[in-house]
Amino acid sequence: MRSIAKAAILAGGLLATVMALNASAQTLRIGLAEDPDALDPAQSATFVGRIVFASFCDKLVDTDPKLNIVPQLATSWEWAADGKALTMKLRQGVNFHDGTPFDAEAVKINIDRYKTADYSKRKGELKSVTGVTVIDPLTVRLELSAPDAPLLSILADRAGMMVSPKAIADLGVNLPTKPVCAGPFKFTERLPQQKIVFEKFDAYWNKDNIHLQQIVYTPMADVSVRTTNVRAGSLDIAERLQATDLKSLAADKNVKVTTSTALAYNILSINVANGPRAAASVLSNPLIREAFELSVDRDTIMQVVFDGEFVSTNQPQAVDNSWYVKEQPVPKRDVEKAKKLIAQAGVTKPSFTLTVNQSPSDQQIAQIIQSMAAESGFDVKLEVLEANTLISNASKGLYDAAITLWSGRADPDGNVSIWIACEGFVNWGKYCNKDVDAALSAARSKTDPAERKKDYTTAANIYLKDRPDLFLFNYKWIWGLNPKVNGYVPNPDGIIRLQGIKISG
Repeated sequence: MRSIAKAAILAGGLLATVMALNASAQTLRIGLAEDPDALDPAQSATFVGRIVFASFCDKLVDTDPKLNIVPQLATSWEWAADGKALTMKLRQGVNFHDGTPFDAEAVKINIDRYKTADYSKRKGELKSVTGVTVIDPLTVRLELSAPDAPLLSILADRAGMMVSPKAIADLGVNLPTKPVCAGPFKFTERLPQQKIVFEKFDAYWNKDNIHLQQIVYTPMADVSVRTTNVRAGSLDIAERLQATDLKSLAADKNVKVTTSTALAYNILSINVANGPRAAASVLSNPLIREAFELSVDRDTIMQVVFDGEFVSTNQPQAVDNSWYVKEQPVPKRDVEKAKKLIAQAGVTKPSFTLTVNQSPSDQQIAQIIQSMAAESGFDVKLEVLEANTLISNASKGLYDAAITLWSGRADPDGNVSIWIACEGFVNWGKYCNKDVDAALSAARSKTDPAERKKDYTTAANIYLKDRPDLFLFNYKWIWGLNPKVNGYVPNPDGIIRLQGIKISG
């Protein structure tokens, strides 16, 4: 009897060990380049936040790897004949993490919040939506002030993420403390700058395509730390790895490298009209802005910082993108012309501060720009800030110029208007040109790509001359994966979608 009991104890211990190992294998550990801001689609403004939202906040629609709009919480949609309404059929049997049912009324509550809440950053994106009509529990119609071709693309991002109406009513602006959506995983805990944890939502509508039990996001601002951890097996996925590490990563049997040409681009935002800082800045002079751009050699930056893997651009899309305006190519560096423009402006030594986040590559870009600009006579001072602080300061006009990432959108309007339109939601520098706005508005009202391209060309011919922003280059997304991770599908938007991912062994 004693030996039987002992055997039972040993078997139980072995079973517990096996179960613990299995549970561990079902945890996906993801290393992030930054710590996200507010975990509320209404309040979020960071790219890294979009990566985290993909784990717990489903949208009305999504984009596939070829940038097609595909169903998610909405199963189908139809435009009105005049383009001034969008009717959507909703998925049946969907529940939020708190058990609240997802229906047309929930869509109305979410869209209304995005449009009206004081804290919402989605107002500009949904400006064309004048109201939401509940037709029946699974049918909703978005009423529009004018045709808005980019709207579906907008609903494939934060403005289309659905939050529990109960959580909205209970928490309001404090929703980030306990976000409740209808995605594959539900929020468990967050320790700022340390980790964000999600557990599998067993009632998820697409649960058969979810094979993981837990997701742990860990912010690691230093890319070398992310790289080291994925090589050592401490991370299962590390995002935004360095192009200069591609060759060595490809040769490392402990890492599986996945890449995708990105919609994302780097932009140098200039404060042209946002408060006293803009008024006092030498960059308020368009001649100085032109001289500054002529001081910069984008191709050299690509070679030095990114081993030639990333692609120079001067527009909010890649040079091989169908929306790129070929009549406005990337300007070549011309130091002598830059010096003449500075002299013409009557400035002896133009000086300003260039703000950059803690990313090593962005800091290196800033240092190269600082050195290049000095050859034309500029005195560029560098300021390094944590990413969320940079965004906060810039939105308040507390900057001269700032380098940041825009993650890119499938529709061109989501890459242009957000920075350039007078009411663009990340138009930090408050550039405003009514002719540009008219062209962008005309493009939104049409569905024919060729006709839209004409309008975007009209806008580009103006804003590229005004230079309220300098578009620098397009990224290549580089992910490092543990070889045991299977089923990961890269997407040009850089978002890590968890559907279909498995961990073997």
